[in-house]
Amino acid sequence: MSKKEKIKPPRKPMLDRFPFTWFPFNLLRGMILFLQDLYKMARAHVQRSVRLQLMLTFAFCFGVSLAFYGISSALFGAVNKSTVIDYSQGMESIDSEARSLADRFLTPSRHSGSGNGTSDESPDDDSNEADRSEPGQAAVPQGSAAGGAMQTPNAGTAVPAPGANGQEPGSIPGGPAANPQGPPPSQPNQPNQPNNRQGESKQEDAERRKNFENTVKRLATYDKLKIVITDLEGKVVFRSENAPETYVDVHSVIRNAMETRNRESDSRSEFSSFYPVTYNNQKAYLIVSGIPQPNISYHKGENPLSILASLAVFIFLFYFLTQRKMRYIEELASGLRIIATGNLDHRVVERSQDELGSLARDMNFMVTDLQRRIEEERRAEQLKNELITNVSHDLRTPLTLIMGYLRLLHDKNFETPEQAAGYVSIAYSKSEKLKGLIDDLFEFTKLSNHDVPLHKKGVVINEVLEQLLEEHVTLSEEQQLTLIRSLPQERLLVRIDVDKMIRVFENLLGNAIKYSPKPGVITFGMIRERGHAIIRISNKADALTRDELEQLFDRFYRVDKARTSETGGSGLGLAIARSIVESHEGSIWAESENGEIHFYVKLKLAS
Repeated sequence: MSKKEKIKPPRKPMLDRFPFTWFPFNLLRGMILFLQDLYKMARAHVQRSVRLQLMLTFAFCFGVSLAFYGISSALFGAVNKSTVIDYSQGMESIDSEARSLADRFLTPSRHSGSGNGTSDESPDDDSNEADRSEPGQAAVPQGSAAGGAMQTPNAGTAVPAPGANGQEPGSIPGGPAANPQGPPPSQPNQPNQPNNRQGESKQEDAERRKNFENTVKRLATYDKLKIVITDLEGKVVFRSENAPETYVDVHSVIRNAMETRNRESDSRSEFSSFYPVTYNNQKAYLIVSGIPQPNISYHKGENPLSILASLAVFIFLFYFLTQRKMRYIEELASGLRIIATGNLDHRVVERSQDELGSLARDMNFMVTDLQRRIEEERRAEQLKNELITNVSHDLRTPLTLIMGYLRLLHDKNFETPEQAAGYVSIAYSKSEKLKGLIDDLFEFTKLSNHDVPLHKKGVVINEVLEQLLEEHVTLSEEQQLTLIRSLPQERLLVRIDVDKMIRVFENLLGNAIKYSPKPGVITFGMIRERGHAIIRISNKADALTRDELEQLFDRFYRVDKARTSETGGSGLGLAIARSIVESHEGSIWAESENGEIHFYVKLKLAS
């Protein structure tokens, strides 16, 4: 290998190289798969429940009807809309201006000076003072009144009103009139810092007074608002140019302010906003009055057509969505009526997995079971008729022979005593056959009606069959038949009525010996299979069809239709054998293949 040729390391998978980049995609994929599984589970649950289907249908129709009601009410309301004049926004605007005046210009100082108590706070500090929502010393809650009790002068309107304590008209809080005697003489030992602060305070007061006057002038000129400041007794200490009042009944203003809360805001009348403030370092009241501006709004009218239309949409959708289920219910009812007429071949269609589909399945099962029972009853009736016919035939044949030979003996129609003894022997054998036939018929009837008690006990089936086969070896050899047995070494324990079960195997072996071609072979074997013991008896025989194999265990059934004593017995042996095996919770059947017939008996092993 040359130096240029180098072995490259294996490349890592993309998921290993970027483990963290794939994490959100895997999580998203897991969430999507989880939602898909949840949707499938919910859908399957809904498909199996008519109740949930109706609930979802009702909810869908109700939602659509609500949406339609909203759309229709909007359309009809736009047609029938009405105009409404509202003064509430105008009142709020007047109250907002009053609150602004009270907060920005007429609030008490936060910082007191050392000399005359003037404010060190700037009047234009809007960032702090504009955020105040309540006036400084508000002892009365915010209120509004229509036309407070105010007194006007007799002659003309004077813009300036005499202020409290002899203040000049139009003075602003913190102005020079706040101290008519002037500032106190400075102490010789007092530092110069208070004097400087007093000079700054005067400048601030001047700016504040100017801003206040500008604001009042603007409100009076443009907004047509009357602004009045009164003392606690109602005497006007400041008013705007358009305010003629010199005295205000404060109690009436407060009472009207409280009553206005319950009034409607749709009447155009003078509105007053009332706030307690501090004016010239004294408690006072600010009253702002004016006519509120109307606000025109449109209210959508109510129309009963919206409710009726949404109700019609709900009924139509619910009827349309449930129409399929209603048709299916009608189809089931129609099918039930057809079945009630006697047409048991009719079947309803299973169209869903819910309770209606379950009802259709139960109906089909009921019809199938009813048809099976009716067929069984018909077959039982037919078998009963055949039983009567067969019993009559099988009983009449030997009885006729017995009566014939007895008549010969009665009439002494014989030549020798040996001939009479032969007649007696034949009559006796026929009577024995007649008795055996009657016994078989009686036993079969009791076994079919489960009237015969079974005396079950645990026995080893190998030993019972070995003893039974030993008894039939001689009979088989006389008929030129070879009996081959194949029994397992394992001891198989079963709980059976030994006498009844021996009769089953005797019948099977007797039929094999009787109907096997001579010479021939009879095979008897047993195996263990899944907790059961299966016994098989085989012999050569003509091939039988499936129907003939199924009818072998019917009563009075013979393969040979000649029904002579030489070709068949009573016809009840295999029927009795099947009744005995089924009473032991076992099964018996026959199979035909390759020129042989096999009889199987299956018994449950005891634990």
